[in-house]
Amino acid sequence: MRPDWKGIYPALTTPFLPDETMDFQTMEKKVDDQIQSGANALILGGSLGEASTLTADEKLDLLRHVVAHTAGRVPIIMNVAESRTTEALAFVRRATDAGADGLMVLPPMRYKADADEVTAWFRAIAHETDLPILLYNNPVDYGIGLSLQQFEKLLNIPTIQAVKESTRDVTQVIRLNRAFGDRLKVLCGVDTLALESLMLGADGWVAGLVNAFPEETVAIYRLARQGDFDKARKIYSWFMPLLELDIHPKLVQYIKLAEGAAGRGTPYVRAPRLPLEETELRTVMKIIHVGLATRPTL
Repeated sequence: MRPDWKGIYPALTTPFLPDETMDFQTMEKKVDDQIQSGANALILGGSLGEASTLTADEKLDLLRHVVAHTAGRVPIIMNVAESRTTEALAFVRRATDAGADGLMVLPPMRYKADADEVTAWFRAIAHETDLPILLYNNPVDYGIGLSLQQFEKLLNIPTIQAVKESTRDVTQVIRLNRAFGDRLKVLCGVDTLALESLMLGADGWVAGLVNAFPEETVAIYRLARQGDFDKARKIYSWFMPLLELDIHPKLVQYIKLAEGAAGRGTPYVRAPRLPLEETELRTVMKIIHVGLATRPTL
């Protein structure tokens, strides 16, 4: 099943057991929960999925397990975040064989490549597979962004179809739509800018707090697509203190705590991430508990 790059694309956390091994049973429950709530596809092994602490073999084991459990109900998108081009190409081939329906591709990791190097990186990966590709444009966190000129060079490759837009500038949605129209699907990649991006024409939302609150996330998207912005804004206003957990360096710990409080996951992370110290934990849990206590009726 190929993605159409519209709707809600949860960037799933990777659940662990207390000994830091992967918790496939919890992952199955998460997958079922997201699909039942209306997710349009699932993204595995992203930053929120703690890709930096997963080996290539572990990521592929996770992919195979989710593909088998999902059984074609929604497309499965695998993240590609390697350091070396040859490693990325090898991983893409293995992910294709493991059943991925699409790829989300980050720029080169651990090296601040220039525009030509970044363009060559994405081009090499796109030529290695027939899978559709979601580019990740996040100059804030990775120090590497994509210009309109780079998009123009890359869009002559048919498999490059969409972008996870995380520049923190919602007017980028307008620029991309004006420049490329329907040729490039635009998905918001920042939870706190999702409704604004949808109102400006974004096609979807790669979401983080959806891990804990899938129904509300899907409701905002659907109301925005229907043009019912007043109802969408009311849910979004309730959601905002929770969505702000997604734009902190400890977003993984924060979102996993929200999942656990909502009965949709576990709080365990892999080192070097550590559990929160007491004061920070109280602050974050207060936000989560207030959100749970005041959840809107959908």
